[in-house]
Amino acid sequence: MSMHRPSGCPSCAEPLEEGDRFCGYCGSPVCAFPPPLPADDPTLALPVPAPAPAPAAARAAVSPGRPPAPPWPAGGASAWDAAGPGPCDPPAPPAAGPVPSDVPASPRPAGGHGGAGQDAGAGSAPAGWAGDGYHLAGPASAAEPGPSAPPAPAPEPAAPAPSAADPAAVQDPAYGGGETRHDRPYGGPDAPGASPWAAAAAEAPFGSTPTGHEAAAKKTCVACRAGRVDTDGYCEHCGHAQPRERDHVEEELGSVAAVSDRGLRHHRNEDSFAVAATALADGSTATVAIVCDGVSSASRPDDASAAAAAAANETLLEALPRGTHPQEAMHRAILAAADAVTALAPEVPGAQNAPACTLVGAVVSGGLLTIGWVGDSRAYWVPDDRGALPRRLTEDDSWAAQMVAAGLMGEAEAYADARAHAITGWLGADAYELEPHTATFRPDHAGVVVVCTDGLWNYAESAVEMARVLPADAAARPLHSAQVLVGHALDGGGHDNVTVAVVPFAAPPADGAAADASPRAEAAAHPRA
Repeated sequence: MSMHRPSGCPSCAEPLEEGDRFCGYCGSPVCAFPPPLPADDPTLALPVPAPAPAPAAARAAVSPGRPPAPPWPAGGASAWDAAGPGPCDPPAPPAAGPVPSDVPASPRPAGGHGGAGQDAGAGSAPAGWAGDGYHLAGPASAAEPGPSAPPAPAPEPAAPAPSAADPAAVQDPAYGGGETRHDRPYGGPDAPGASPWAAAAAEAPFGSTPTGHEAAAKKTCVACRAGRVDTDGYCEHCGHAQPRERDHVEEELGSVAAVSDRGLRHHRNEDSFAVAATALADGSTATVAIVCDGVSSASRPDDASAAAAAAANETLLEALPRGTHPQEAMHRAILAAADAVTALAPEVPGAQNAPACTLVGAVVSGGLLTIGWVGDSRAYWVPDDRGALPRRLTEDDSWAAQMVAAGLMGEAEAYADARAHAITGWLGADAYELEPHTATFRPDHAGVVVVCTDGLWNYAESAVEMARVLPADAAARPLHSAQVLVGHALDGGGHDNVTVAVVPFAAPPADGAAADASPRAEAAAHPRA
């Protein structure tokens, strides 16, 4: 043991045994520190020789922010104990001279055990201690005045310059090569890792209309019918947000057209339609239009209306070419639509709120006009000669219609009641007794058939009001007329989904049969003005 080893722990004064390098009580390293003095004594720094410039600079570079250790003692390695340097063996006294007896030693701060908290002076560590307080720096040789500085790290090799022969190595401007581009996502089209569509985006000039919005940019607004739809999906004139996919659907097929819109209050479009044309056995053409309205209080109303429209349309297209009478074909189509909606119901026994919808359809063939419906969707007859009387061709399966039919309420009073639109007939698994309504008419003059949901006729309830809204050239421009009718409902508030199909009816030949405007087979339908 070195002659400078203290007999007690410098921190807690616990007695030490021979060979102890750490205190067995507090764990502090055992070093030749002077015992702490009372806290009221002044703290003075011990005079130590100034470190050599080079070792101090090197030590500061290795441990930035830590106080530099004093230089190596003049005695070199001979000042250490023969047992070899340990983590706490004290160094020999500095060669600068003895400390005056009238200078008190500085107390050690209570900064924990070991480390920088056990510095012996103000801003300096004990002689022989490294900056971390645990490792001693050994001399390179006895002749050197201090420890040698660690070798400086070798500089990182510079990146090789890109070769013009290697296009992949040339840095793209978008990746820090100079110019910053904001009009090309993922950098330029030749940048490494660029997206597959980056090249296509770079070909189009900045600010041009993307390919996916070209069709939308050519459309006119469905609300004001005057403004152009911008690439962001809004009308430049009225600001109306244009629909997406099923929110707004338009279809024109020869002499029939249909438009369906979500409206302004609903979060989805629960209406659906189908329009088609097929050749009959006699070579003439039959035109079909089906409109369905999903019951919002039921589950999956949008799926119910889509399934019903598709099933009814397919049934008509199969039956009509075989020579089936249009009224019989319409009856079968309604039954097929009911089966399609029933199939959507869950198989769990006792399940409620099964998918449900209403249906109205029209078939124009061979000078006949056939109508079929279940629910409160309607069909109107509007003659081309507006001097003639328009008619409503359907009767609602609703609470209001029952009140009027029973003579309990007037029509205006019944339809003003909150229960007016409660339907009494629909397609679905929980329908009461399905009673498809069908009727055939033989008009003696040209006109158009308006097949619609209550989202439209709520804003043009009577046949006269519907004829007033319908454009005069509806027979020549069915799609435009359907757009106008939908726009009328949106202008009125658009509280419900709006779907309408416009089916022109050509005038019969001059030598045709006499006019017959009454229902041919079904007494349940009584058209009225």
